[in-house]
Amino acid sequence: MSEDPVTAQRLRQGLPVIVALASFLLVVGVMAALYFGREILVPVTLAILLSFVLAPFVRALRRIRVPRAPAVMLVVVVVFGALFGIGSLIASEASQLASDLPRYTITMRDKIRDLRGATNGAGSLSRLVDMVQDLGAAIQPPPAAEYKGDPGTPTHPLTVELSPARTSVLDTLQTFAGPVLHPLATTGLILIFTIFILMQREDLRNRAIRLVGPGDLRRTTAAIDDATSRLSKFFLAQLALNIAFGVVIGVGLGLIGVPSPTLFGVLAAILRFVPYIGAAISALLPVVLAAAVDPGWSMVIATVALFLVVEPLCGHVIEPLLYGHSTGISPVAVILSATIWTFLWGPIGLVLATPLTVCLVVLGRHVERLWYLDVLLGDRPALDPPEIFYQRMLANDPAEAIEQGRQFLKERALVTYYDQVVMAGLLMAQEDLSRGTLVRSRQDEVGESIRTVVARLGTSPVARRPRKGKASRGADTETAAALDAIGPDRQEAAIVLGRDDLAPAWRGTKPVLCVSSRGPFDEAATLMLSQILARHGLASQTLSMAAIRSGEKPEDMAGIAMVCFSYLEPVSLSQVRFTVRQARAAIPGVRVLVGFWRERDPSTLARLRRATSADDLVTSLSDALSAALDASRTGRAPQALPEARPAPVTVVQGAIA
Repeated sequence: MSEDPVTAQRLRQGLPVIVALASFLLVVGVMAALYFGREILVPVTLAILLSFVLAPFVRALRRIRVPRAPAVMLVVVVVFGALFGIGSLIASEASQLASDLPRYTITMRDKIRDLRGATNGAGSLSRLVDMVQDLGAAIQPPPAAEYKGDPGTPTHPLTVELSPARTSVLDTLQTFAGPVLHPLATTGLILIFTIFILMQREDLRNRAIRLVGPGDLRRTTAAIDDATSRLSKFFLAQLALNIAFGVVIGVGLGLIGVPSPTLFGVLAAILRFVPYIGAAISALLPVVLAAAVDPGWSMVIATVALFLVVEPLCGHVIEPLLYGHSTGISPVAVILSATIWTFLWGPIGLVLATPLTVCLVVLGRHVERLWYLDVLLGDRPALDPPEIFYQRMLANDPAEAIEQGRQFLKERALVTYYDQVVMAGLLMAQEDLSRGTLVRSRQDEVGESIRTVVARLGTSPVARRPRKGKASRGADTETAAALDAIGPDRQEAAIVLGRDDLAPAWRGTKPVLCVSSRGPFDEAATLMLSQILARHGLASQTLSMAAIRSGEKPEDMAGIAMVCFSYLEPVSLSQVRFTVRQARAAIPGVRVLVGFWRERDPSTLARLRRATSADDLVTSLSDALSAALDASRTGRAPQALPEARPAPVTVVQGAIA
């Protein structure tokens, strides 16, 4: 039975809506499961994250031949004992602070009175002071009734209080024991889960491999091992840094004289797991308490200065040294994840937001089926550098591309950027043009934007020293990702020839002629080649094929030693061969270089060179530069092109129609 064409068309049209609705329902279902299952999921999640931290210590004990079970129990007992000790310390310090708070009421009232006098009772600051005073009065216990005159007549009306009926022993026990038993039960679950995760770590890893990547066992195993190793190192580094932050804050507050410095140090260490705002939240209460304790303002100023010095030092100096520039999460994803996890799991979700999101990003980078997590949450650019460049050209935003290019040129040579980013973007534009998806008006706009970027970047200063490693710490995320993807400069990128280094035939005013062809983007490619050659001591001139056909002649034709032809869109080899012969007939003894920028198979270069009768045939600007430098220094006759790497090249950009 044949399928109804109308029904099939309606199904195809409605498929995106069905997919979007199914995705929405899936997200809602997952969030509902996280919210209603938090009593179980929170202990399990804490146990998993804790296992990442404890696993290196278990492995260390295993390396000294301690059996697995005793090693796990020893590590867990030590860690949970320390946690219980810290919890007891927090409870004791909080109780002491609560009992001391009424003593600081008078000092706080005096400061509020001084602030009110300074504002003269008007303005927003005065209203803020009134609000603070009202709040302070609201949280104070009601004063005892005062008697004036007749002892039996109080100045305040009598308060009638209705006492509830007596409750049973079971209700009383539940009321008082519930708040204590619930945290103990949660802690017990975390303890049990942590022990079993550490004991069955390899078995759980194998089950995860079976779930996410049964097709490629080797690759999936390497990815999961790498992910768990990275997460363990990250969590350990973050834990060590936050503990050090809390210790420094606690010691500093103790030296300043703020009460309960141990409590505030522990809170600072815990709240610093919350990105961006955690340190500010941890500073709020010590600053308020310092204002209540000290009659003057020196303690407040010292407390604020302590946080303003320690937090930037940890966040911008020590943190990048420990685990890179960031957690690998985009700033928007950090705020969004903190909001979502706080909604789902409350305060514990706020503390766990960053570690949980880091886990999701690592999974997205290593598990192919979860790639979208890295795109949604990661800080790496969602597009490749050439795609970003081409998108900016389509958006008619050359200024942003110029700025990003200049950041790139602080680390790499211009020829590397042109080859790996701009030329690749030009090829993408040419593909759209060939498919007919780029209309005429858009062709002109994109071509003009690309030429603007090339013209501006050609005036950028040369990098003082090319770097072969990763991006420096000053590079932004997009630039760092581009540098890591592109790799180091080639050796010829650092060579600049002087006049004395050139062979006699290359000492003319402009020894290289670059010819652009009919395509709308060939002019930009020709300009790039001309700039590259000029930067390395080989001045060049550019002409279009249309100008040559109209009778325009290049300057100082006798001084031209190389002609470079560049092809973004390949034409027939017979046309290329005819053009090469015309160039040799017009300029006797000239060296001819042909650039096929779309060709990427080195095994075909020798065959193409012979078919086109070119002296040099290249597929990149770096190869063209290498060939031109080699020919200009030696002046030797053309030689066979190696299959692994193109021979010396002269570039003429353009195809002949």
